[in-house]
Amino acid sequence: MLVTGAPLAEVGKIAALRANGLGDLVFAVPALDALRAAYPSAEIVLLARAWHADFVPGRVPSVDRVVVVPLAQGIWSPPGRPDDPGEVEPFFEAMAAERFDLALQLHGGGRYSNPFVRGLGARVTAGLRTPDAEPLDHCVPYVYYQSEVFRMLEVAAAVGAPPTGIEPRLTVLEADRGEAAERLGDDGPLAVLHPGATAGRRRWPPERFASVGDALSAAGATVVVTGAAEEAELVEEVVDRMAEPARGQAGSLSTGGLAAVLSRAAVVVSNDSGPLHVAAATGAATVGIFWCGNMINAGPVTRTRHRPAISWRRSCPACGTDCITGSCEHDESFVADVPLEEVRDSALDLFVAADRPARRGAAA
Repeated sequence: MLVTGAPLAEVGKIAALRANGLGDLVFAVPALDALRAAYPSAEIVLLARAWHADFVPGRVPSVDRVVVVPLAQGIWSPPGRPDDPGEVEPFFEAMAAERFDLALQLHGGGRYSNPFVRGLGARVTAGLRTPDAEPLDHCVPYVYYQSEVFRMLEVAAAVGAPPTGIEPRLTVLEADRGEAAERLGDDGPLAVLHPGATAGRRRWPPERFASVGDALSAAGATVVVTGAAEEAELVEEVVDRMAEPARGQAGSLSTGGLAAVLSRAAVVVSNDSGPLHVAAATGAATVGIFWCGNMINAGPVTRTRHRPAISWRRSCPACGTDCITGSCEHDESFVADVPLEEVRDSALDLFVAADRPARRGAAA
């Protein structure tokens, strides 16, 4: 049971800092939902990046507004782009004028993000903290190996917002469904393969994705292979390696459109990536391919619709460093040893299970 603090009095406006990636946003949704339930009349403002301002409205109903944060060290800063005091100082002035009652640091260990949150001028602050980070009014210890969903829920609980659910949920908008229909038509049932990931360490070999795709196609699926624009070659490699026809969608969908495609899938087979977590949050069944360390932080907590396939490799395949207790700079795959048969069989099981209700309806 999470330790739950007493609710705060007279909370009219809440800021929540979570300015990172797509999967990171998904992991924070249950905590945002908990805040909404505990403080139903408060305005919840997500402090995030420009893409959040486009994606979050309507899809994360607990958030009322998104404010884009400036470039700031440890918050978000593209390589070679230094902080701009001309943007940072006016930002904090504007945030002080917001007069937040509560500001939450849901961003990381706190070395940079805790001073950032303290700078908002909120009446009460709360969030995560490593031993070397500045304290906030309410702190939850940041210990690396922990489910990100439960990490965020602990922060919300510390300020009187107990969980209302543990699985993230995103709303798919009608505009998203329209985009998906325009790209894919009404063919189905769909099976989606997502062979990309930000880090090479999390990428399963493309030829194995192709083999899984052929098995799903033989079972009656229309196979779609998705990826970002910069993953176009990888997407085409998977499509080309398949014996059966498949549709490649690399960089052709907005994030909302991708969410709609994933929500339509009977099963999504993916590396540990933002689209995998979006798929689960929109109701799709998933087979996620995880390195064991990442499984602790990002793996699904239920098994009816989600079947993780886990590599138990501890050491870097290039240099032998134990990456559970240490780190190295190599980017070779840590999940290439996940067996094809395990992923394929889980995908087929979930695909057939998704088709059973339709078959029962037709028989009736």
